[in-house]
Amino acid sequence: MTALHCLPRSLVILAGALWLTAAQPALAQDKPQKGGTLVIAVQPEPPTLAAYQSTAGPVGQVSTKVYEGLLEYDFQLKPMPSLAQSWTVSPDGMTVTFKLEPNVKFHDGKPFTSADVQFSVMDVLKKVHPRGVNTFRAVTAVETPDPLTAVFRLSEPAPYMMMAMSSYESPIIPKHVFGTGDITRHPNANLPVGTGPFKFVEWQKGQYIRFDRNPDYRKKGLPHLDRLVARFIADAGTRSAAMETQEIHMGGFSAIPPVDVKRLQAMPHIEVTAKGYEMQAPIVQLDFNTTKPPFDDVKVRQAVAYAIDRKFIIDNVWFGFGRPATGPINSNFKANGLYTTDVKNYNVPDGVERANKLLDEAGKKRGPDGVRFEITHDMTPYGDEWRRYGEVVQQQLAKIGIKVTLRYEDVPSWLRRVYTNYDFQLTSNWIQTLADPSIGVHRLYHSNTIKPGTVFVNSTRWSSKETDELMDKANVEIDPKKRAALYHELQKKVVEASPIVFVHELDFVTVYNKKVRNFPLSPLGLYSSLDQLWLAK
Repeated sequence: MTALHCLPRSLVILAGALWLTAAQPALAQDKPQKGGTLVIAVQPEPPTLAAYQSTAGPVGQVSTKVYEGLLEYDFQLKPMPSLAQSWTVSPDGMTVTFKLEPNVKFHDGKPFTSADVQFSVMDVLKKVHPRGVNTFRAVTAVETPDPLTAVFRLSEPAPYMMMAMSSYESPIIPKHVFGTGDITRHPNANLPVGTGPFKFVEWQKGQYIRFDRNPDYRKKGLPHLDRLVARFIADAGTRSAAMETQEIHMGGFSAIPPVDVKRLQAMPHIEVTAKGYEMQAPIVQLDFNTTKPPFDDVKVRQAVAYAIDRKFIIDNVWFGFGRPATGPINSNFKANGLYTTDVKNYNVPDGVERANKLLDEAGKKRGPDGVRFEITHDMTPYGDEWRRYGEVVQQQLAKIGIKVTLRYEDVPSWLRRVYTNYDFQLTSNWIQTLADPSIGVHRLYHSNTIKPGTVFVNSTRWSSKETDELMDKANVEIDPKKRAALYHELQKKVVEASPIVFVHELDFVTVYNKKVRNFPLSPLGLYSSLDQLWLAK
């Protein structure tokens, strides 16, 4: 079986929001025009450009213009050539051979070879990439019989690996630049050198990052644009106004706040699309620190899960863009059978009553003021809707006697607090479950992904031998029905233990100016290189 047997269906657009379907690149067949500067609103400002070390959403929007992967993907989520022009998988799934594109140069003029693939996978992605620890766990060696051949030797079949070769997921970086020094603190972390269609020029902190056209790009005649600028505008209303006045050309991942999307979409110069998020399958959640009181008690965690009013959050914070989540696997995976609703259901009408009963059973009695205990909720520092989300959580937990203090920090501080120091009690979060659970889900629950300093992995530090074994078996299971059964059992056990409150499956949209043509051309949307995108004069 190949990885293609494990694909999720396309992102399901919110029922009733049919206005989104009109946002197709209808003029993509027009002859591309050369030149111009594309301005993208990226929110918040990325903490780093080291895409090999951070999978933070804003990082993916900018780094993929500089770095490339071995493969890219079409809207059927089938692999397409990128730095690899072809590939073969051995019948036993234990060897994958990539034939690389010839005459590819890094931005400093040095040639790209199989040595760079070997270095990127074995010395970087397997060691410091948040998801690479699982994605390439079976890769024991990358052999380089010649400069244009990279042979991956595996200890076991890894059908999911072929879904993780994009520029966003597994960037290939130059060995001659990053091969010396500490990769986790490398001086070129924010001076990226890649093979992509755009070259990094400058980063004016708090304002913008500029990328210019790579004249030596491997695809003849591309990119069409002269320049790409990622702008950082902290105020949500100002971002919407900038889109309206055409100061910026596009924004995705809620850079344009959901409250403004429908108003802007009615304007003659603006398009809106939900395409380009098919490989992300995001879930909005609340993460507990399960190693410290009070959330080391499963009854307390379950009480919080019962107390959260998911419909209210979807309707009032994200303006209807989403569906209630039931567990660690997104319902995008219904089509291939990996998803199940046969799990403990916390989204019930009497959730507050059940939560109060559980807290009483846990010995968390109300005091004279009605408060059982106090906690700090660290809010995801990604914009106004996340502040509102925190405020709603604060209000909803007050109903069951939990007094919540809110804390909102900058992105680096929040990442360090949650993923390095584990200095938190409850934090909001959103996680991309991606094109296969082995890539996007295991990292949140497996014991081997409790790695201080690695972001967007197992911050709750909850794990169990039983669930580790389920994930390990699913990694190598080539029978679709058997693999689905393993994931059904995993969902039941994780939801019962409730290390995370699964709130909702988020529908992102991209808002863009109609001058922007050929978007999106990839299920990775703004996480793609944009090499074929152009601006109509």
